[in-house]
Amino acid sequence: MEKNKQQSINTNKLDKNANVEEKTTNNLALLEAALYVAGRPLDLKELCSVLNTRSKKKTKKYVKLLIQELVSRKTVLEIIELKGERFVLQLKAEFTPLVKKLVNRPLLSSGPLKTLSYIAYRQPVSQKRVVEVRGQHAYAHVKLLRDMGLIIAERSGRSIALRTTDYFADYFGLALETASMKRELKRIFGTGLKEEKQ
Repeated sequence: MEKNKQQSINTNKLDKNANVEEKTTNNLALLEAALYVAGRPLDLKELCSVLNTRSKKKTKKYVKLLIQELVSRKTVLEIIELKGERFVLQLKAEFTPLVKKLVNRPLLSSGPLKTLSYIAYRQPVSQKRVVEVRGQHAYAHVKLLRDMGLIIAERSGRSIALRTTDYFADYFGLALETASMKRELKRIFGTGLKEEKQ
Protein backbone atom coordinates (compact mmCIF):
# COMPACT_ATOMS: atom_id res chain seq x y z
CA MET A 1 0.00 0.00 0.00
CA GLU A 2 2.80 2.40 1.00
CA LYS A 3 4.72 1.45 -2.13
CA ASN A 4 1.72 2.29 -4.36
CA LYS A 5 1.29 5.63 -2.59
CA GLN A 6 4.97 6.49 -3.19
CA GLN A 7 4.69 5.48 -6.87
CA SER A 8 1.62 7.71 -7.22
CA ILE A 9 3.53 10.67 -5.70
CA ASN A 10 6.48 10.06 -8.04
CA THR A 11 4.17 9.84 -11.06
CA ASN A 12 2.48 13.13 -10.06
CA LYS A 13 5.90 14.80 -9.73
CA LEU A 14 6.95 13.56 -13.17
CA ASP A 15 3.67 14.79 -14.70
CA LYS A 16 4.09 18.18 -13.03
CA ASN A 17 7.70 18.48 -14.27
CA ALA A 18 6.62 17.49 -17.80
CA ASN A 19 3.88 20.15 -17.71
CA VAL A 20 6.34 22.84 -16.53
CA GLU A 21 8.82 21.83 -19.24
CA GLU A 22 6.11 21.87 -21.91
CA LYS A 23 4.88 25.30 -20.75
CA THR A 24 8.45 26.67 -20.83
CA THR A 25 9.05 25.28 -24.33
CA ASN A 26 5.76 26.77 -25.51
CA ASN A 27 6.49 30.20 -23.97
CA LEU A 28 9.96 30.31 -25.52
CA ALA A 29 8.48 29.44 -28.93
CA LEU A 30 5.84 32.18 -28.53
CA LEU A 31 8.47 34.79 -27.63
CA GLU A 32 10.70 33.80 -30.54
CA ALA A 33 7.74 33.92 -32.94
CA ALA A 34 6.67 37.36 -31.66
CA LEU A 35 10.16 38.83 -32.00
CA TYR A 36 10.56 37.31 -35.47
CA VAL A 37 7.20 38.52 -36.79
CA ALA A 38 7.54 42.02 -35.27
CA GLY A 39 10.81 42.68 -37.06
CA ARG A 40 11.44 45.44 -34.53
CA PRO A 41 12.28 45.70 -30.85
CA LEU A 42 9.49 44.74 -28.45
CA ASP A 43 9.29 45.98 -24.89
CA LEU A 44 8.49 43.82 -21.88
CA LYS A 45 4.85 44.98 -21.83
CA GLU A 46 4.35 43.74 -25.40
CA LEU A 47 6.11 40.46 -24.60
CA CYS A 48 3.95 40.03 -21.47
CA SER A 49 0.84 40.28 -23.66
CA VAL A 50 2.24 37.53 -25.91
CA LEU A 51 2.61 35.24 -22.88
CA ASN A 52 -0.72 36.39 -21.48
CA THR A 53 0.81 37.48 -18.18
CA ARG A 54 1.29 40.73 -16.27
CA SER A 55 4.54 39.59 -14.69
CA LYS A 56 7.44 41.44 -16.29
CA LYS A 57 9.83 39.50 -14.04
CA LYS A 58 8.55 36.14 -15.33
CA THR A 59 8.59 37.36 -18.95
CA LYS A 60 12.15 38.66 -18.62
CA LYS A 61 13.18 35.26 -17.18
CA TYR A 62 11.76 33.56 -20.29
CA VAL A 63 13.52 36.05 -22.60
CA LYS A 64 16.84 35.32 -20.86
CA LEU A 65 16.20 31.59 -21.31
CA LEU A 66 15.48 32.15 -25.00
CA ILE A 67 18.71 34.15 -25.37
CA GLN A 68 20.63 31.20 -23.85
CA GLU A 69 18.77 28.73 -26.06
CA LEU A 70 19.70 30.63 -29.24
CA VAL A 71 23.34 30.63 -28.12
CA SER A 72 23.26 26.89 -27.45
CA ARG A 73 21.57 26.22 -30.83
CA LYS A 74 24.47 28.03 -32.53
CA THR A 75 22.00 29.83 -34.79
CA VAL A 76 22.73 32.87 -36.97
CA LEU A 77 20.12 34.81 -35.01
CA GLU A 78 20.56 36.55 -31.68
CA ILE A 79 18.41 38.50 -29.26
CA ILE A 80 19.83 41.82 -28.12
CA GLU A 81 18.57 43.74 -25.09
CA LEU A 82 18.21 47.46 -25.78
CA LYS A 83 17.65 50.38 -23.41
CA GLY A 84 14.23 50.51 -21.79
CA GLU A 85 13.90 46.74 -21.39
CA ARG A 86 13.32 46.21 -25.11
CA PHE A 87 14.46 43.14 -27.02
CA VAL A 88 15.13 42.56 -30.72
CA LEU A 89 15.74 39.38 -32.71
CA GLN A 90 18.35 40.02 -35.38
CA LEU A 91 20.93 38.45 -37.63
CA LYS A 92 24.39 38.26 -36.06
CA ALA A 93 26.59 41.07 -37.38
CA GLU A 94 29.14 38.76 -38.97
CA PHE A 95 26.47 37.32 -41.32
CA THR A 96 24.98 40.62 -42.52
CA PRO A 97 27.63 41.41 -45.19
CA LEU A 98 27.35 37.87 -46.55
CA VAL A 99 23.60 38.04 -47.23
CA LYS A 100 22.77 41.74 -47.68
CA LYS A 101 22.89 41.37 -51.48
CA LEU A 102 19.79 39.16 -51.19
CA VAL A 103 17.69 41.99 -49.79
CA ASN A 104 15.29 42.89 -52.60
CA ARG A 105 15.20 46.66 -52.26
CA PRO A 106 16.17 49.37 -49.81
CA LEU A 107 13.70 50.67 -47.27
CA LEU A 108 13.61 54.06 -49.00
CA SER A 109 14.68 55.50 -52.31
CA SER A 110 17.33 58.22 -52.38
CA GLY A 111 15.04 61.30 -52.17
CA PRO A 112 12.97 60.30 -49.11
CA LEU A 113 16.11 58.92 -47.45
CA LYS A 114 17.86 62.31 -47.82
CA THR A 115 14.79 64.07 -46.42
CA LEU A 116 14.70 61.62 -43.50
CA SER A 117 18.42 62.17 -42.87
CA TYR A 118 17.90 65.93 -42.83
CA ILE A 119 14.99 65.67 -40.38
CA ALA A 120 16.92 63.28 -38.10
CA TYR A 121 19.97 65.53 -38.03
CA ARG A 122 18.10 68.83 -37.55
CA GLN A 123 15.20 67.66 -35.37
CA PRO A 124 12.97 69.11 -34.19
CA VAL A 125 12.74 70.97 -37.49
CA SER A 126 9.78 72.77 -39.02
CA GLN A 127 8.18 71.24 -42.08
CA LYS A 128 8.52 74.64 -43.76
CA ARG A 129 12.31 74.51 -43.30
CA VAL A 130 12.48 70.96 -44.65
CA VAL A 131 10.60 72.05 -47.79
CA GLU A 132 12.86 75.12 -48.19
CA VAL A 133 15.94 72.90 -48.06
CA ARG A 134 14.70 69.78 -49.84
CA GLY A 135 12.23 71.33 -52.30
CA GLN A 136 8.49 70.87 -52.93
CA HIS A 137 8.84 67.10 -53.30
CA ALA A 138 9.58 67.03 -49.55
CA TYR A 139 5.81 67.18 -48.85
CA ALA A 140 5.43 63.74 -50.48
CA HIS A 141 8.54 62.49 -48.62
CA VAL A 142 7.15 63.68 -45.27
CA LYS A 143 3.83 61.92 -45.92
CA LEU A 144 5.63 58.69 -46.85
CA LEU A 145 7.91 58.87 -43.80
CA ARG A 146 4.94 59.51 -41.50
CA ASP A 147 3.00 56.60 -43.04
CA MET A 148 6.02 54.34 -42.42
CA GLY A 149 6.19 55.44 -38.76
CA LEU A 150 9.71 56.87 -39.13
CA ILE A 151 8.76 60.46 -38.25
CA ILE A 152 5.99 62.27 -36.42
CA ALA A 153 4.60 65.75 -37.00
CA GLU A 154 3.68 67.89 -33.98
CA ARG A 155 1.90 71.23 -33.99
CA SER A 156 4.19 73.97 -32.72
CA GLY A 157 2.17 77.20 -32.78
CA ARG A 158 1.30 77.83 -36.40
CA SER A 159 3.99 75.56 -37.80
CA ILE A 160 4.50 71.80 -37.84
CA ALA A 161 7.62 70.41 -36.18
CA LEU A 162 9.04 67.12 -37.48
CA ARG A 163 11.02 64.62 -35.46
CA THR A 164 11.98 60.97 -35.70
CA THR A 165 10.21 58.17 -33.83
CA ASP A 166 11.56 55.40 -31.59
CA TYR A 167 10.93 53.03 -34.51
CA PHE A 168 13.34 55.11 -36.64
CA ALA A 169 16.04 54.83 -33.95
CA ASP A 170 15.47 51.10 -33.56
CA TYR A 171 15.42 50.42 -37.30
CA PHE A 172 18.69 52.23 -37.95
CA GLY A 173 20.34 51.13 -34.69
CA LEU A 174 20.61 54.66 -33.27
CA ALA A 175 20.19 56.02 -29.74
CA LEU A 176 16.65 56.96 -28.71
CA GLU A 177 17.80 60.14 -26.97
CA THR A 178 17.97 62.99 -29.51
CA ALA A 179 21.32 64.51 -28.48
CA SER A 180 23.04 61.10 -28.56
CA MET A 181 21.39 60.29 -31.90
CA LYS A 182 22.66 63.57 -33.40
CA ARG A 183 26.21 62.78 -32.23
CA GLU A 184 25.96 59.34 -33.87
CA LEU A 185 24.61 60.90 -37.08
CA LYS A 186 27.41 63.50 -37.06
CA ARG A 187 29.92 60.64 -36.97
CA ILE A 188 28.11 58.92 -39.86
CA PHE A 189 27.74 62.07 -41.96
CA GLY A 190 31.15 63.53 -41.13
CA THR A 191 30.84 67.32 -40.99
CA GLY A 192 27.05 67.18 -41.15
CA LEU A 193 24.37 67.34 -43.76
CA LYS A 194 24.67 69.92 -46.49
CA GLU A 195 21.65 72.14 -46.68
CA GLU A 196 21.00 71.71 -50.38
CA LYS A 197 18.15 70.67 -52.65
CA GLN A 198 18.62 67.36 -54.39
